[in-house]
Amino acid sequence: MFEYIKLEMRRTLRDASFVIFGIGMPVLMYLLFTNIGGAGNGDDWKVQSMIGMAAYGALGSALGVGTGVASDKSIGWLRQMRIAPLAPTRVVTGRAISGSVTVLPGILAVFLSGALINGVRLDAWQWGVLTLLLWIGALPFTMLGLGNGYRLSAQATGVVNVACLMGLAILGGLWFPVSAFPGWLRHIAEYTPTHRFAELGWATSQGHAPGAATIALITAWLVVFGSYAVVSYRRSARTA
Repeated sequence: MFEYIKLEMRRTLRDASFVIFGIGMPVLMYLLFTNIGGAGNGDDWKVQSMIGMAAYGALGSALGVGTGVASDKSIGWLRQMRIAPLAPTRVVTGRAISGSVTVLPGILAVFLSGALINGVRLDAWQWGVLTLLLWIGALPFTMLGLGNGYRLSAQATGVVNVACLMGLAILGGLWFPVSAFPGWLRHIAEYTPTHRFAELGWATSQGHAPGAATIALITAWLVVFGSYAVVSYRRSARTA
């Protein structure tokens, strides 16, 4: 499985669209939000937006793994994988691990732009913990992307993943604070995986650990999306 993980990592990192949309777009949006539309909101907004845009970049990269899976399915790559002596859970786990590695560049790029361009200052341990938590916390979204890729056609996967990306990013408060939402929408947002994902970083930037409810909800979403990915892979094995 280790060789399979290395292969998938090399394939993803050679994709030019990944570099542009998975890394460049979150950085551009962060700099625009903090230096044009939110220029007067001070240092707190720069930190909050930095974490939100890093989470957005991680979300986009994680879901993008599913688009690659759908393309592989259309060219017969999944049929080759079924010949290999790997159980469905191991195939999904291997692809999720390789996808998780591709999440890191987008997170680091936004953090670097925050530190070098916007002058964000955090303790060394906060930078390290932020990176680690957002990296690990993106795993549920990798599973969601994989589930979409295994279940849908390549074209449908692209459309559904974009809808998931935009919907989850906005509803989860990655672009705008949920405090600006109407009361009923704010309550819904608090249960979304993206809001709890970003909460990992927001809590760390404030110097304390994420709450138990945040950890519990992210774990629950991981189980839900992980089950969806495994079931979708098994279904693709019967229909491809």
